Amino acid sequence: MSFTLKQVREAEKAIRGKMTEEPAIGMILGSGLGVLAEEIENPLAIGYDEIPHFPVSTVEGHAGKLIMGKLENVNVLVMAGRFHLYEGHDPTTVSFPIRVMKELGVKTLIVTNAAGGVNLAYEPGDLMVIQDHVNLMFRNPLVGLNNKEFGVTFPDMSSAYDPELRELAHRVAKQLGFSLREGVYAAVLGPSYETPAEIRMIRTLGGDAVGMSTVPEVIVACHAGIRVLGISCITNMAAGILPQPLSHEEVIDTANRVKDQFTALVKGILRHLS
Repeated sequence: MSFTLKQVREAEKAIRGKMTEEPAIGMILGSGLGVLAEEIENPLAIGYDEIPHFPVSTVEGHAGKLIMGKLENVNVLVMAGRFHLYEGHDPTTVSFPIRVMKELGVKTLIVTNAAGGVNLAYEPGDLMVIQDHVNLMFRNPLVGLNNKEFGVTFPDMSSAYDPELRELAHRVAKQLGFSLREGVYAAVLGPSYETPAEIRMIRTLGGDAVGMSTVPEVIVACHAGIRVLGISCITNMAAGILPQPLSHEEVIDTANRVKDQFTALVKGILRHLS
């Protein structure tokens, strides 16, 4: 399905009616990374089920709320939990909140996710700045008749992940005393984890990390003219690398282990952006 400008503005109106200040930065918090939402000052939370045309998140580790407030003196609009294609949503539904963020005034998007490490040099607990992505979902949220009020028909994706924001993330991490990985995120449909053969294929294609989200939102953000910074938390090594089965519990446990480092990084980035 595709959304009309009228539907986007209906969702915008429902949110704006509860806002006190216009947000400058939007954030999407992936599996196990919702702890950052607890840092927001004077938070106002709206359940996704209260917003017209929003789907509802069904995944463990995703709160399913839109939270507004201040973080490091910056007005933020935070999605504590996101939507996935494997939940049965189509790409335009998954990325619908980005359309709404644009109407609400968001100009920069920080998108995060939990990902499996494909690069053999990576370790669980690493944080990776996304340099680029490979869309192995083979679905695009821009398919269909283009609404010129949303963006151009053929948006440029050559710098989908803003180079200046990536450099800033590395600089902040260095100031905090640790280093970040930087690599290519491969997005797959899910919900099953990949096979060892699929991971070897992704590595051959240049992927450093693999996950089941992020790309539809980033495509729409680029279409809407929103700057993007992507951060992956490497929560496990992908299939076939270690002699152990994969589980969502491991994803959540690793995200919890690095939550302080992740929170400090994002807050440091916000301080510079303010």
